[in-house]
Amino acid sequence: MAKSIALTDICPMELGINILSGKWKLQILWNIHNAKTIRFNELQRKLGQITTKTLTDQLRELEEQQIIKRTVYPVVPPKVEYSFTEIGQTLEPVLKSLCAWGKQYSDFISH
Repeated sequence: MAKSIALTDICPMELGINILSGKWKLQILWNIHNAKTIRFNELQRKLGQITTKTLTDQLRELEEQQIIKRTVYPVVPPKVEYSFTEIGQTLEPVLKSLCAWGKQYSDFISH
């Protein structure tokens, strides 16, 4: 039987990387950050080549990790929106910093 590991025993960097890892998660979070609230189909269009299954899986993981919230409106057809939770909003400076670094790096390598 595997031993449970308490969250307090995990390196904070490892925990952060675990939440943000994956090919699409940072792009998903950046689009939610920019839109504040975004519907599934709009998010899928903005991401381009992501499959419906992959987007659904990534959104579910982020929801389980309490980074984003899923709001379902009882209308026909169903309307579902995604936005940051309170703890998810604390990622915004991280996302902005990563974007700024990406721009700086792009400028660096293009010279």
